[in-house]
Amino acid sequence: MYALECYGCGTTYDINDKRWKCDCGSFLNIKSDIKFEISLIDNKSSGLWRYRRFIPIFNNESVITYGEGYTPIVQEEVYDKKVYLKLDYMFPSGSYKDRGSTVLLSKIKELGIDNVVEDSSGNAGASVAMYSAKAGVKADIYVPESTSKGKLVQVEAFGANLVLVKGDREATTNAVMSAAKEKYYASHVWNPFFFEGTKTFIYEIFEQLGNKLPENIVMPVGNGTLLIGAYIACKELLKSGYIDKFPKFYCVQSENCAPLLEVLEGNYCEYSETIAEGIAIKKPLRLNQMAEIITETGGTVVTVSDSDVKSALKEIMKKGYFIEPTSASVIAALKDIDVRESAVVELTGVGLKATEKIGEIIKKH
Repeated sequence: MYALECYGCGTTYDINDKRWKCDCGSFLNIKSDIKFEISLIDNKSSGLWRYRRFIPIFNNESVITYGEGYTPIVQEEVYDKKVYLKLDYMFPSGSYKDRGSTVLLSKIKELGIDNVVEDSSGNAGASVAMYSAKAGVKADIYVPESTSKGKLVQVEAFGANLVLVKGDREATTNAVMSAAKEKYYASHVWNPFFFEGTKTFIYEIFEQLGNKLPENIVMPVGNGTLLIGAYIACKELLKSGYIDKFPKFYCVQSENCAPLLEVLEGNYCEYSETIAEGIAIKKPLRLNQMAEIITETGGTVVTVSDSDVKSALKEIMKKGYFIEPTSASVIAALKDIDVRESAVVELTGVGLKATEKIGEIIKKH
């Protein structure tokens, strides 16, 4: 029913193999014949583990959870456009990354692994640190020195070993790869179990909109954890016949860092620092996989400037949504896209993690 499958060479491994990459060096996906079935939803659970039957954790005692998930979805008018906002910043760690972490750390617990490493621009590191604490797993979290202080405090507060890396996000990834030779890599990018958690946001939207999906989904895309999760879940819904086509995926990137445009359109991007740190990934590991998904599903890439992100942040906060700058990138994108049909906009991280940056934006604007 489940297997680990190499994206590069196609080799398959047992789903319980304690590996995070293929012997050929490529990353792994999870191959399955799972179909989403409404009748299999556990209505006794109020969180994302209501979808327990569609997640490859086999021992109930291994599930590491805070009751997370099933976040609110609310209708709002933004820039004269009526959309649904999916409030995925309302998770225990303040980020949607908890979707992936609850599944990944549950699998790590199930496999009997007691020491892991992870690298992050902040949110994923804080989330993995939090779930590692609950699981009793030691975690070394590698982050760029420029990461928002609120996220660094979170990592250390959960008892993880915080490793600050000089340089950008790419330098952080290079640093952790050496450590991952000795310890299990609890990566939100390399590890395929993480996507088995992020896919649940599609299940929730499906239920919350009356067993249907919107015509459009607007999401921030850096390493692709939401995009790939969305693709997996929509494929499962298609198999079951609950939907007959993919929603249009609007993948939002910063003008300062838009590798998807490079690979899809050949537009060279002069990389520079951006306030949307969560999507500032110059060389995403799964870039080609993301591009294939966008091409297959008829999705598109939308880029936004830092100036537009700052304006959008102020606009949405006036309506009572306190989100971080990366999350505001999807609000900024609404200015430039046509969403006359139904649309869900994914808000991914809480503003409490970036109060200094937000304070500066408010003063200047």
